[in-house]
Amino acid sequence: MQMPLGSSCTQVFNSKTAELLSHHQVEIKQEFPREGWVEQDPKEILQSVYECIEKTCEKLGQLNIDISNIKAIGVSNQRETTVVWDKFTGEPLYNAVAAPVCPGPSVPVAVISSGSSVPAAGTSSVWLDLRTQSTVENLSKRIPGNNNFVKSKTGLPLSTYFSAVKLRWLLDNVRKVQKAVEENRALFGTIDSWLIWSLTGGVNGGVHCTDVTNASRTMLFNIHSLEWDKELCEFFGIPMEILPSVRSSSEIYGLMKISHSLKAGALEGVPISGCLGDQSAALVGQMCFQDGQAKNTYGTGCFLLCNTGHKCVFSEHGLLTTVAYKLGRDKPAYYALEGSVAIAGAVIRWLRDNLGIIKTSEEIEKLAKEVGTSYGCYFVPAFSGLYAPYWEPSARGIICGLTQFTNKCHIAFAALEAVCFQTREILDAMNRDCGIPLSHLQVDGGMTSNKILMQLQADILYIPVVKPSMPETTALGAAMAAGAAEGVGVWSLEPEDLSAVTMERFEPQINAEESEIRYSTWKKAVMKSMGWVTTQSSESGIP
Repeated sequence: MQMPLGSSCTQVFNSKTAELLSHHQVEIKQEFPREGWVEQDPKEILQSVYECIEKTCEKLGQLNIDISNIKAIGVSNQRETTVVWDKFTGEPLYNAVAAPVCPGPSVPVAVISSGSSVPAAGTSSVWLDLRTQSTVENLSKRIPGNNNFVKSKTGLPLSTYFSAVKLRWLLDNVRKVQKAVEENRALFGTIDSWLIWSLTGGVNGGVHCTDVTNASRTMLFNIHSLEWDKELCEFFGIPMEILPSVRSSSEIYGLMKISHSLKAGALEGVPISGCLGDQSAALVGQMCFQDGQAKNTYGTGCFLLCNTGHKCVFSEHGLLTTVAYKLGRDKPAYYALEGSVAIAGAVIRWLRDNLGIIKTSEEIEKLAKEVGTSYGCYFVPAFSGLYAPYWEPSARGIICGLTQFTNKCHIAFAALEAVCFQTREILDAMNRDCGIPLSHLQVDGGMTSNKILMQLQADILYIPVVKPSMPETTALGAAMAAGAAEGVGVWSLEPEDLSAVTMERFEPQINAEESEIRYSTWKKAVMKSMGWVTTQSSESGIP
């Protein structure tokens, strides 16, 4: 079964003002070979990036913008999707195995220019895959002492979400991967590694690397030493020689080598000099460089990150500790607390593709506006379990509070509310961990164009929501990192560099008591979603 839910996108920015000059997007198919499995073809991902770059360069030509002004390329990606390929043939040894939710706004490849333009291109990934649940259960039994063995080194709980368990599953179940590892032919990487290796020459000298933000999501990376951890690799049974080298988020990794299938020859030799996981890229794009600044990205899932400066803050309320960015080889690493909502934009697609109550994603705002309330209907879209702050894999989606009066408009409104309630849960946990409540929330991502959603978010959080005029700050952050790299130097990372970006502010329009009543009812619905799944039936090996 295939559904075109992923995408690659190239965006071109003016590096003096952050003005978006041109972009192009290509959809990528997701494959669902078995229940609970989600995959994408790595070659299709790569080809879609080539197509995006080529079409964007054509559009720049039509705008009389010389593509030789492009000075650097950056990559951003959904962080946990796992690829293993043959370093001698360049062929993937299996499809890209997703992390447990669905594609968001990302894998951009960001391309930057000297004072006129900076493009960003990319692909979003799949992350609803649950095949590794039994792998996680088996590993849990082997953890010495308790779960802190993994969490104290990585900031992450042992979960199906992260790359190490997907790689372990591939090693256990896919003979082509096993054989390639035995013969020292295999390379592992998240999507950024696959793209950078391919774009810098592939089998002809391609650079096998990743950055600290992507490495920190593998469960193999020590976020204190900023290196692959030998003990973790031994625990998961991962040979360290297949791992990419870990670099900063802003430095020259290699030079672009044009594929025979790519006509945009003017990009030959342009440095690839920025690499950030999508949520870190959005944090940079929102200029959240100060301790305590936070942003929420609304894509297929939601991701709320709060910059905690140079210190690792370990959550006591279900959040993750992750590397936020390291903007230069000799620059310090910054850390963040992160909470993820598994299903945000994905619930809109579900209403469209599975229930058929809307024909396009944009219709959801119109339906919700017709009623202006959920009429007591609450929708908990725990399609693949609950993530932060619960980390409850047994949960499944429910719609409750239905009456004979409930119609599709109320369900549409409840779906938008669900996104906002889930964000509130994460923000509450973050406030408790940091000790300083946020005064406002910076937001970005495709869903922020929905004004009803943004107003609902302000009402449910009971703080202002601030949205930039250019919502896809993920690509902008990748472009900024690439342009700021030593040896490129076309972006200074100062606020004046974003002069083309204006802000829209949404203030709460309900009273605090009503906000709290709605939130407490939501939490009651969440409790009813738990405990639906007791065993996983979706795991079996590949012969």
